[in-house]
Amino acid sequence: MVLLLAVGQAAQAQTSGQVVWVQIEAQPNLRDGLARARDYARELDDVNGFALGGGWHGIVLGPYTAQDAEQVLQVYRAEGLIPRDSYIAFSSSLGEQFFPQGIDVLRGVGVTPQQPDEPQETPAAVPQTQAEEAPQAPAPVITAPDETPAQARQSERTLSADARRDLQIALKWAGFYNSTIDGAFGRGTRNSMSEWQRANGFEPTGILTTLQRATLLRQYNAVLEGLDLRLVTDSTTGIAVKIPTGVVALERYDPPFAQFNAVDGSNARVLLISQEGDSDTLTGLFQVMQTLEIVPLDGERRKEKNSFVLVGRNAEIISETRVQLRSGQIKGFTLIWPTGDEARRTRLLSEMEASFTRLEGVLDAAAGDSVDQQIDLVAGLQIRKPKLSRSGFYVDERGSVITTSDAVDSCTRITLDEEHEATPQTVDAARGLALLTPDQSLAPPQVAQFSPAPPRLQSEVAVAGYSYEGVLDAPTMTFGTLADLRGLRGEADLSRLTLSSLPGDAGGPVFDTNGNVLGMLLPRGGGARQLPEDVTFALAGSAIADVMRNAGLIPANSSDARPLAPEDITTRALGMTVLVSCWE
Repeated sequence: MVLLLAVGQAAQAQTSGQVVWVQIEAQPNLRDGLARARDYARELDDVNGFALGGGWHGIVLGPYTAQDAEQVLQVYRAEGLIPRDSYIAFSSSLGEQFFPQGIDVLRGVGVTPQQPDEPQETPAAVPQTQAEEAPQAPAPVITAPDETPAQARQSERTLSADARRDLQIALKWAGFYNSTIDGAFGRGTRNSMSEWQRANGFEPTGILTTLQRATLLRQYNAVLEGLDLRLVTDSTTGIAVKIPTGVVALERYDPPFAQFNAVDGSNARVLLISQEGDSDTLTGLFQVMQTLEIVPLDGERRKEKNSFVLVGRNAEIISETRVQLRSGQIKGFTLIWPTGDEARRTRLLSEMEASFTRLEGVLDAAAGDSVDQQIDLVAGLQIRKPKLSRSGFYVDERGSVITTSDAVDSCTRITLDEEHEATPQTVDAARGLALLTPDQSLAPPQVAQFSPAPPRLQSEVAVAGYSYEGVLDAPTMTFGTLADLRGLRGEADLSRLTLSSLPGDAGGPVFDTNGNVLGMLLPRGGGARQLPEDVTFALAGSAIADVMRNAGLIPANSSDARPLAPEDITTRALGMTVLVSCWE
């Protein structure tokens, strides 16, 4: 029943004009793609195979209308006929069809692929930047029967060394060749040619005809279609490099960057990097770029004496930066590309790297007219920000930190003062507390000393915290009074304070007049019932001590009952309080 449903849906899709597909699998080379497509075709109808670019070959079902595709996806998943991570794909993501052989569904009668968006107007070119159209391999025109093996070998002799290497590269990309790219057509190359011919429906002679060579190269270059890859010569930065001008255009200069931003609403971007400098300048650039949003946290960080590579990836983008220092000039580029298009990104990156040429001159440090002078921008680029920042305080000499459990919820990375990484050792969600251990031992200037006895009601208290979540470099002090030694419902491990706080203060230490810690400030509760602005709560020091002891730490209790001047309490608080940041 399910197979008949799929057949009916394919017919409906052809008349609706809304062509979509159900992508069920992708393989890293043509040979595996063909094998899997044949496997699926034994069980399912409407199986097609298309090149996805970068050597990947996708197996899809369709074509369907959008509504029918959703139903096919749901039914086939439920019956276990397709992987659970199958998804809806569009015609624009599909390249040349490889299965069934001899069929072109995308351009077949009765199938209307999605029409491309109207071309967007490209911003006016900066005078110093010139783009040259990259040479494209001409599509083969079949005017006569294909060559015989003897004729193919004869035409093969006219190929240059570079052309022979290009064929090996294309065969390797397609998954048929795994040896050295040397332009020598030995036994390994001939075997790979035979396998490619067999997979593409040609007679496996091991000698590629002119038509077959053009077909192989067309498959290889299909991934770059639509990018309008051109050699851009930018005399302002002193760099020439191939850039996907169909996707990005030069927008601004913000030294040391020339920014090519997306013209199609995507996450694609290219930065050209150019400045004078030495090894110290290179190191500084390496460190600064790691703070930018365009370099996500997950990825390679490699610094050599005169070069560096930065790779960052998250759910939205993959960013790769390559920079070199030569003769007092630092030059390089960053390619930022949408996640999920790895085949095209990898191929584009190799084209940019191979074409990158250093010209005379560097970007003038005074170039550009940027008006962006915000504290969270570097050269017009957004500094990466944590998802959430709260306060915490040191509780032992190795740098263990007490903070609110909200500060460590759903974090991929936790930092102390945005420099030192830390790991939750204990999270007590019921009490709203977390104990963090720094990944490397620290030497805090001050460590919390807990109050041996509760202070008097209505006595003065002070909270140290990063009220503005790190906008200010140091914690601020907020003063108030101790209103009660219990919560509103009589909770023994809470203290009620008369004190106005901000979200960033949560997790900070609460001090008595002796400079001892009587508790940790808790976040203000939300919900339908709103408390007065000056009503806040602190987790009692005794509850914090219990958590520390259970974790094998010994809380430091103070024996000093002498009142301290406010400025002395502030000094103690500054050395003890730490910014806790949660990163995605």
